[in-house]
Order: sequence, then C-alpha cells, then structure tokens
Amino acid sequence: MTSFLADSSDPSAPDVKLFTRHPAEVARELIGMILTVDGVGGRVVETEAYHHEDPASHAYNGQTARNGAMFGPVGHAYVYRSYGLHWCLNIVCGDTPGSAVLIRALEPTAGIELMRERRGMEALRLLCAGPGRLCQALGVTLAHDGLPLGAAPFALEPSLQDWEIAVGPRIGLTKAIQTPWRYGLAGSKFLSRPFPKVVAS
Repeated sequence: MTSFLADSSDPSAPDVKLFTRHPAEVARELIGMILTVDGVGGRVVETEAYHHEDPASHAYNGQTARNGAMFGPVGHAYVYRSYGLHWCLNIVCGDTPGSAVLIRALEPTAGIELMRERRGMEALRLLCAGPGRLCQALGVTLAHDGLPLGAAPFALEPSLQDWEIAVGPRIGLTKAIQTPWRYGLAGSKFLSRPFPKVVAS
C-alpha cells in the first residue's frame, strides 16, 4: 500500500499503518483527530466503516468509474455524491483494496465563519453534523476525489488524548443495517444523530 504521508518523518503525522488496517479499526481510531481542508475543519466526532466484502459498501460489486478511488492508495480521499444531492468524504483504507471510512461529522474548530457562509446558517452544532453538511462546510467536491489526506489541501492531525467511543449501527442503509460500524465521540453535541447509550471504552 502507498503511504499517504507527505513526509513520513513528521512525528505529528498519523502513522500510515493506521490506514492499512480493517476499516472498522480505522473508523474508531479517527475519532478525535483534526481534519481540515484548506485550513477549514475540526475534530472528527463520527465515522462509519465500509469493508469491501460488506454488502453496504460501494466496492461490494467491484471497481467502477465512480468508486475507483476506493481501489487506489490508502489514506486518500474517496468522494461521491449521495442521491445526486450531497458530496460525501471517505478515507480509503484496509489491507486489501476496496474499503473506506465515511467521515460523518466534525466538531468545527477552524474556519468557522467560512463554514457559516458556505452553509448559509449560524448554528455551530449543525455546520458539520452529517456527511453532506460537512462537505458543504469544508468545500469538498468531486475535485478532491483521490487526493492524499497527508498533503494540501487536506491535513489530518492525530489526537493527543484518549476518547470515550460510542458504537452503533450505521445510518440510512438498506443492507447490513445492524452491523455496528458507526463510531462517535461519546456525548458530543456535534453528532449527526445520537447513539444508543451503550458505550465501548
């Protein structure tokens, strides 16, 4: 697998080995990291994992023009349009091609006024609460598909503390609906939707 790091000697950069693991592990590990696009972004508070053998994954039936980035290097972006309306940002991962983690929600920490302008609203809690809102706030489009998250315009900074992680079923699916591969920062008010009260330490 290709490293996504612009400078693998940078001690502040996430270890590329993170992205060569099972997407459920990656999704959990991403909680608390700081993700920005051109300096606009915040703390990752919600993710979902999609394995290539998962019936709910875009890669389940193999590679297409739309999902091509999922079969490329780990640590790169996979961007797609949901229902023809909203862009969604994923990070390619896994020890074999075709897996990714959907970034579902951020806690805004940088570029908040620009986010408000892009979203046309003031409510901080709702700026990045959901994958479509998140991409609109950060200015993510198809132009970002396939780009490495370790180089501009992206930046991904590891978390410096441990977080209490909530776990539950993924949202809005018609297949594998009970698979518990949705992860979140427990108690965060910036989630797209509350989790069940069961918390995994």
